[in-house]
Amino acid sequence: MEKSEEAGADDEPNFRYRGIKAMPFIIGNETFEKLGTVGTSSNLLVYLTTVFNMKSIRAVTLINIFYGTTNLGTLVGAFLCDTYFGRYKTLAFATVASFVGMLVITLTALVSKLHPPHCETEHIGSCIVPTPWQIAFLLLGFGLLVIGASGIRPCNLAFGADQFNPTTESGKKGLNSFFNWWYFTGTVAMMIALTLVIYVQSDVSWALGLAIPTFLMFLACVLFFMGKRIYVKVEPKGSPMKSVMQVIVAAARKRHLKLPEQPWLTLFSHVPSNSINSKLPYTNQFRFLVKGAIITPEDQISSGGSAANPWRLCSIQQVEEVKCLMRVIPIWASAIIYYSALSQQQTYTVFQALQSNRHLGQSKFKIPAASYSIFSMLGLIIWIPIYDQIMVPLLQKITGKEGGITVLQKMGVGMFLSIVTMLVSAFVEQQRRSLALSELTLRIDPRRGVVSSMSGLWLIPQLTLVGVSEAFTVIAQVEFFYKQFPESMRSIGGSFSFLGVAVSSYLSSFLVSTVHQMTAGAATGNWLPEDLNKGRLDYFYYLVAALGVINLGYFLLSANWYKYKENVCITQELPMDRVESEKPLF
Repeated sequence: MEKSEEAGADDEPNFRYRGIKAMPFIIGNETFEKLGTVGTSSNLLVYLTTVFNMKSIRAVTLINIFYGTTNLGTLVGAFLCDTYFGRYKTLAFATVASFVGMLVITLTALVSKLHPPHCETEHIGSCIVPTPWQIAFLLLGFGLLVIGASGIRPCNLAFGADQFNPTTESGKKGLNSFFNWWYFTGTVAMMIALTLVIYVQSDVSWALGLAIPTFLMFLACVLFFMGKRIYVKVEPKGSPMKSVMQVIVAAARKRHLKLPEQPWLTLFSHVPSNSINSKLPYTNQFRFLVKGAIITPEDQISSGGSAANPWRLCSIQQVEEVKCLMRVIPIWASAIIYYSALSQQQTYTVFQALQSNRHLGQSKFKIPAASYSIFSMLGLIIWIPIYDQIMVPLLQKITGKEGGITVLQKMGVGMFLSIVTMLVSAFVEQQRRSLALSELTLRIDPRRGVVSSMSGLWLIPQLTLVGVSEAFTVIAQVEFFYKQFPESMRSIGGSFSFLGVAVSSYLSSFLVSTVHQMTAGAATGNWLPEDLNKGRLDYFYYLVAALGVINLGYFLLSANWYKYKENVCITQELPMDRVESEKPLF
């Protein structure tokens, strides 16, 4: 990590990066925010069906819309952050919105008039349904949570990374470790939320179980604002997407022009003095965009050196920034199949557990089926310190590269492990199904059928592999988007991961529905029936693994084609009038 540093004389002499001193506030905020939001949202499906007496279909639809809107909302939050408010103000507003949203949902459990009467019968169709105003109050809480997540998710990581000086060795080292520990602490928080908090909600009291994450979210707000005086606060310069559109329009208008032989010497190269973006060198990719920077007799230059009509003439710096965005898209697309594979471990692994022996040894205690996901998080939090403290120094000695291997190489390793995960999952399912179809059965579930005598602990290897895979690909992807997007678009870059998760969720649902329908009349029988013993879930896993192989090949081609963003100058241009810097707390 790094000590407090002042920029050099050529940078901002009065500007100080606080790196590690700001981390307790930012990591603490992230930890408590995860405890609060995950503790509230992860059990909402049960809450809606038991407290609000909703039918399963309606509850599932509402939750899917909530999750989808939350992930897609990060694009809106990132745009507003980068264009108008900046990361600090966006996070401040979003953190408070999340707290108020949790408070509203807690009140729906605490105040009897805010939810329908408890249903005494097992037939939910005869229960009293919530009134329109009760639903409206609940949706108010959901809406505030969406607003909060839309601002926190794309901005929190980028805001933390802003606290490190990217031009010093200590800053670079601190930044690399920050990405790992940010994800590590968030995962630990999720584990606590998925165990202790959910236990209180389900077995003690919904009001108390929802009040706990609300209080934790309040602590997140307190921690965040406590660090206000030492944060680096980068002010937004304006809409980064407007510049993107100007490049596209200018290039389209001049599409018939011929490129000069040495474009880096003759193209329009004005860079505004208040730009927060690093100056980028000329690259040969996407040459058609370069035509937007060709100066013609019709183009006029203002007294300040900028183009009089930016929709007709753009700078080569603007063109290179758009190229950064376009180069990232193929890499981003490769993560969609990857996340679809991970989603199978969050759904069908639960069904596998339900038809396995979940007893812990010879005891009567049964591990809840949904709690098996803890093992993937354990794999992640155990591997991250090993990788960060042991593997990285070792790899650095071997390769001589900062971080040991590149972020794209880390993503590739994680994608390969996801394929291995699906193969292991298929093998375990074959064994579970074989035992269930033999005489070695445990019992019969009235809804799902025979419960296999295979111990559910055999699901641990595939779940552990999922965690290790995430430690490579997901963390590397977050770091990749932060470093490869122009500085003015880093919040939008942060939202790309969540957009990928949203698209992969829809793709996963489509894949499951398609396989279910197409195999319904197949000779092998339906692969994905209600009773897994009558289906071939292992075949489905093999199919996902095959898609993973194809996707890995596509990723390797994209990674080989990709050119990392490089800066012309060693130092980062960050004008003081665009940065707020307060005195330290002590």
